[in-house]
Amino acid sequence: MKSWRFFAELKRRNVIRAAIFYLGAVWALAQGIAQLSPSVGAPEWTTRWFLIAAAIGFPFWIAFAWLYEFTPQGLKRESEVEARSIPRHTGRKLNLAIIGVLTVAVVLLLTDRFVARHVDETLGPPIAENSIAVLPFVNMSAEKANEYFSDGISEELLNLLTQVPQLQVAARTSSFSFKGKQVEVPEIGRQLHVANVLEGSVRKSGDRVRITAQLIRAGEGFHLWSETYDRKLDDIFKIQDEIAAEVVKQLKVRLLSAAPRVRQTDPKGYMLYLQAVQLGRQNTPEAFAQSDALYRQVLELDPRYAPAWRELSRNFTNEADAGMLSNSVGYARAREAGEKALAIDPNYASAHSGLGWIAMAKHDFVNAAQHFERALTLDSNDLGVLGNSAAFLQAMGRLREALSIQQALVRRDPVNVTALYNLGYTQRVMGGFDEAIITYRRVLALSPGYASAHYQVSVAMLLQNHAQAALAEIEQENNEPSRLIGLPMVYHALRREAESKVALARLITRFEKDWSYNIAQVYAFRGEADKAFEWLDTAVAYHDPGLSDIVRENLFDKMHSDPRWLPFLRKVGLAPEQLAKIQFKVNLQP
Repeated sequence: MKSWRFFAELKRRNVIRAAIFYLGAVWALAQGIAQLSPSVGAPEWTTRWFLIAAAIGFPFWIAFAWLYEFTPQGLKRESEVEARSIPRHTGRKLNLAIIGVLTVAVVLLLTDRFVARHVDETLGPPIAENSIAVLPFVNMSAEKANEYFSDGISEELLNLLTQVPQLQVAARTSSFSFKGKQVEVPEIGRQLHVANVLEGSVRKSGDRVRITAQLIRAGEGFHLWSETYDRKLDDIFKIQDEIAAEVVKQLKVRLLSAAPRVRQTDPKGYMLYLQAVQLGRQNTPEAFAQSDALYRQVLELDPRYAPAWRELSRNFTNEADAGMLSNSVGYARAREAGEKALAIDPNYASAHSGLGWIAMAKHDFVNAAQHFERALTLDSNDLGVLGNSAAFLQAMGRLREALSIQQALVRRDPVNVTALYNLGYTQRVMGGFDEAIITYRRVLALSPGYASAHYQVSVAMLLQNHAQAALAEIEQENNEPSRLIGLPMVYHALRREAESKVALARLITRFEKDWSYNIAQVYAFRGEADKAFEWLDTAVAYHDPGLSDIVRENLFDKMHSDPRWLPFLRKVGLAPEQLAKIQFKVNLQP
């Protein structure tokens, strides 16, 4: 009986309503904090400690509700309230408050579930069980200069695993972006969207090498397998094959064909090859010269090592594109080296892709299509093959198809500055100037001083009629040809004609042969059609590879209505009806 009276007193004093209101408010606030914490950068434990504090405060709230009453005259002690209507008045207000907080809590709950489901759908499919990232192996050698060897071993393992169709392998530039950073494996797995991570270390001493490899389940961070290989340098290829085979075994991948094998060569030559690859990526005249010399040493030791021929061909193409070699010399050397790689291995996808690029630069689109199709048939997952194929689609004016591939490449390899640069160019020529500028800003954030990135930003700004901003960009361009191409256009847009003419004269004096196509671009932008066509004819005479861009380049937009435009395109084999006859399709793998 006493308990019933106590319960009735609790009810009369609105303590029960106050308790329900408190719990409802805590529930609503907890949901709000949980949903907002990630947006404001609050730590994960914020909600947990809020609930602990709320639990501690609950008895004090109950005591407050027992002792005090809200009246029209304000807060009073319960003993001072005489009218029975006052508790009823407070009760009605508490009822409304309870309905309010419960409504907010339900809305937050439904919103949380909807948003979570929407985010899951936006993120796409879950992480595949057979996905893996190969991190750069740590150089444990006494000589820090041997880092090219540990990086090279890591990259060769990555390339080897990429040849297993059942595996989804994170791209090299994305995996290597974690080099030297103290990032936990679960976070790496989350960022690269992979379920597994292969890491390790390399120690080389004389003709001995010790390689430690470990396969880690990214989500939980526990080891699936680890092994240490202490062998002679002559066994380096066997070690890589064994590691790749063990990874396939541990991930329970059932091979549909023979396991891929590392291309073997002279071990000493292989060391030189790995060093040459790393040097070639520096994109400086000095590094290219050293890289070329090392590839030649490799080929003296093993003239039939196809990768060395292919990478030497890539060097020559890059040197020509950067103005370090003349177009005629650079592309002739590149084609010769690429053909030697293909003669050794007719099924070398990368070599086909390289020759396709050279054929495209020479405006031989029929031959280019054949090489790219063959490369895609041999290895449709090779990011370099896909990137070159997208550029080919671009050159044929099929910009939406090219954009789709380039966006997919950036999703697969989000820190690859070359892929980002190519995406930015497609966005720019399609008229997406703001999108292009954002993309090129990402390029420069990842690689400050990246050749021609400031130039591309400047052109996008010029096409938006932001000439002063374009000037600030082109003045930051470190690549001399790109800077000299941009300056006369910017000065013209600013109506500083005397400076525009001087800058254009300097461009012609310095780069008449190798950049004649770009000189035509400048004249086209300046509205001087006669001069533009004159320099386009010069570009044809000099076999300028830049002509392959003419169909898509919006700096020539002013000339499209000129009666000479279509006849010129027909002369170089790039008229719409000529391109329509070229059959080429890319089936992008998910």
